[in-house]
Formats: sequence, structure tokens, C-alpha cells
Amino acid sequence: MTHEVQERVIHPVLEAAREAATAAQLPYAGGVSPRDAWALVQAGDAVLVDVRTAEERKFVGQVPDSLHVAWATGTSLTRNPRFTRELEAKTGKETVVLLLCRSGNRSAAAAEAAAKAGFTSVFNVREGFEGELDAHQRRGTQNGWRYLGLPWVQD
Repeated sequence: MTHEVQERVIHPVLEAAREAATAAQLPYAGGVSPRDAWALVQAGDAVLVDVRTAEERKFVGQVPDSLHVAWATGTSLTRNPRFTRELEAKTGKETVVLLLCRSGNRSAAAAEAAAKAGFTSVFNVREGFEGELDAHQRRGTQNGWRYLGLPWVQD
């Protein structure tokens, strides 16, 4: 099933993300905050794709109704060689796609790979699902999807 969410009218959040990405010379469309990502998804202006492993989604939690295309698999995080093909099959290359991982690092790499494969509107969700590490090497204490209280479920 292909989702047809395209930038019909340029959304201000996405426009600002593109401008910042150009200024920072990012190889993909840009980054958005978790709150902005949720607002875009709720408005039907973007599709959220979780790029974490199936195990992370199951045991740590996931955003309801998000799509899943693993960037890497297993505990060793072996890169998924079919990532861009699987992403295209689920979203199409013209769809506004927001990629989410644990902290925003893997999803940035996945966004770069998608852009190189011809995706025109792929964005990274900064801070990710669990957020960045704090001074005590713990996630979820300062930022990220769960920290902000955005919708999520857990098996």
C-alpha cells in the first residue's frame, strides 16, 4: 500500500527544515522536531516511518499507526541492504516521509540514503523516540518523542 502524502502546499515547518538543511549542507530534506512531526502526521501532511529494529519497537515502544522499515537489524545492527527499496514500496519517492529512530542518528543516515536513492521529501525526526543521552548515559530524561508525551504504545 503506497501512501500519497505529497507537499501540495509547502508547509511552513517543512519549508523551514529545507532552508536549515540547505544552510547546513545536509544531503537530505532536513530535520523536524518530534512535536512538529506529530502535527504533520495528524494533519495528513506526512507519513511517519520508524527505522528502528522490530525488537526496539516491540520492547521499547512505538508510535501508533507508524510504518516500519528497519534501517538495520539484530543486536549487531546489521545494515538492511533493502532499506530504500522497502521504503519506496511503502511510501513512494515523492511522499513526505518523516524517519524516526531511537535518537535521531540512524534516521539521519537513513534519510541520507533515501535522498541519494531519489526520495525528494525525506526528513529526519530530531531527538528520536527515546531522546539523546544525558550526563548519566540515560535516554528519555531531556528530549525525544516519549519524553515530550507524544502518543506511543508498548507491547
